[in-house]
Amino acid sequence: MPVVTLPDGSQRSFDHPVTVDEVAAGIGAGLRKAALAGRVDGKLVDTSYVIDRDANLAIVTDRDPEGLEVIRHSTAHLLAQAVKQLFPEAQVTIGPVIDDGFYYDFAYKRPFTPEDLAAIERRMAELAKADEKVTRRVMPRAAAVEFFRNQGEVYKAEIIASIPDKEEISLYGQGDWVDLCRGPHVPSTGKLKAFKLTKLAGAYWRGDSRNEMLQRIYGTAWPDKKQLDEYLHRIEEAEKRDHRRIGKELDLFHLQEEAPGAVFWHPKGWTVFQSLIAYMRERQGAAGYEEVSAPELMDSALWAQSGHLEKFGENMYLTKTPDERTYAIKPMNCPGHVQIFKHGLRSYRELPIRLSEFGKVHRYEPSGALHGLMRVRAFTQDDGHCFITEDQISDECGAITRLILDIYRDFGFEDVRIKFADRPPKRVGSDQVWDKAEAALMAASRAAGIEFTLNKGEGAFYGPKLEFVLRDAIGRDWQCGTLQVDFTMPERLGAYFIDEHSAKRTPVMLHRAMFGSLERFLAILLEHHAGRLPAWLSPVQAVVMGITDRQDEYVTKITESLKNQGFRVEHDLRNEKVGFKIREHTLKRVPYLLVAGDKEVAAHLLAVRTRSGKDLGTMSPETFAERLRIELKSRGRQVLEG
Repeated sequence: MPVVTLPDGSQRSFDHPVTVDEVAAGIGAGLRKAALAGRVDGKLVDTSYVIDRDANLAIVTDRDPEGLEVIRHSTAHLLAQAVKQLFPEAQVTIGPVIDDGFYYDFAYKRPFTPEDLAAIERRMAELAKADEKVTRRVMPRAAAVEFFRNQGEVYKAEIIASIPDKEEISLYGQGDWVDLCRGPHVPSTGKLKAFKLTKLAGAYWRGDSRNEMLQRIYGTAWPDKKQLDEYLHRIEEAEKRDHRRIGKELDLFHLQEEAPGAVFWHPKGWTVFQSLIAYMRERQGAAGYEEVSAPELMDSALWAQSGHLEKFGENMYLTKTPDERTYAIKPMNCPGHVQIFKHGLRSYRELPIRLSEFGKVHRYEPSGALHGLMRVRAFTQDDGHCFITEDQISDECGAITRLILDIYRDFGFEDVRIKFADRPPKRVGSDQVWDKAEAALMAASRAAGIEFTLNKGEGAFYGPKLEFVLRDAIGRDWQCGTLQVDFTMPERLGAYFIDEHSAKRTPVMLHRAMFGSLERFLAILLEHHAGRLPAWLSPVQAVVMGITDRQDEYVTKITESLKNQGFRVEHDLRNEKVGFKIREHTLKRVPYLLVAGDKEVAAHLLAVRTRSGKDLGTMSPETFAERLRIELKSRGRQVLEG
């Protein structure tokens, strides 16, 4: 008879097979009420799961990450049940859990409306309140196909036919509704207390544009109303911070159908973009990097040799010339940097050799995946490659990591998490080489005191990597910088140096990017700061304005003086009230507003205020210029504002 071992090491013996629910009840009524699922010998199961052997058991509640996933999965089923009750002719397809929620795809004769969405949510609430028991059963494959076909659910029947023979077919039911699912699910619908349907979208069946278009309903679910309300507030705040909206308000950039996934930079946006490059150029130069530029178009044979064509070819743009040669527009910069390293004989005494490039790359992304500056097809990388010996891995990885973290602090990101991504299923190089690369990066990370979590199977196809994840002002995580150890590509491309014994040796290649994509990093910056970029990055750092036209000459003179000192300053001479001007430039997120009336002109002063409304008092133009100069030099560490 089973002996159940709990997470604290205590054991409970039973003289008969026992369910997870019964074990929870034996521990306490409170735990039984909170139980959503169980983890038996590491496998997530329903509370109705029967334990008939010795096993390790953990009771899963809404405090566990798995518990939240079970809630969301079960809420997707609640959504499907409500849709079937309100729209019996609708067919259900798939309904997975996604970040912060779930979705379900439906086939229906007409598009769902916002009014339909509200009605579906009301029915979901009724079904949850009914606290219907959720049950599981296993059915033979042929019987399951016949079951769903008889109900008119042809999509479900197709899904079952595609499931491998060795997998069992499990169905979950609640009330009068049954769905195909692996599970697990909550014990009853009453466990689903806080959910919200968020939007409607179109989606192709199985993600293939050749298939029929379905309707996708998105939703979110949380353990309680407080967490749901907090999430909805974050979403509302995220919409206000959407970089596409801010980009339009500040006249930074636009995108259009004639160039999908490519950015049209306006003067102000290009100013910010170039400021990012100038900043990184300065930091990289101080860290020993030499800037280079490799061709954007290279023969596809080079990409075949590097392994990119095989592993990344579907995302590459290829073109054939009249002489029948096939070229590729570069999707990344690494092979080009290897060619620069190879040009000339290299000695071990020269290493590390650090090359950097602000390289424009092109990668094909499906049109449905494109999203403002966040997901584009043409973008610029702050790419760097360090060619080193194996003995230099630890020191160089430590130096790169410290540089990356320091750079993020300059942009206002103090909360940075690091993930260790090991070998992916699709890769080049032998397992022995991967063992060596992973061990080297792991040892270097530990030697540098880096704390990290494991991101299983997400390494680059040529080597393991560290991923740097930024947490923004509203709690969202963004993966930006990477550091990768590569033993493979230099060898494939024939790179070598001469060691101390006059023998040829293959260098280790470190790939590193700090922003990643400059376009995406700028989008993250805009959303993190809600468009209020620090003065050193702002396209316009200050606006000078008068109260009446009597101050126009003084305002023009001060503006020209500040511009001649290298500051990005504009004046506003419009015949508008000064309050109107201040409000307008505040909405444009200009860091400093400089106002001159008759008294300021007479005393050669400016009234200085910030976009946040803080009055900094009056000061001479020279004093303002010096204080702004100090702020810009300090990378925006709030010298003037506070």
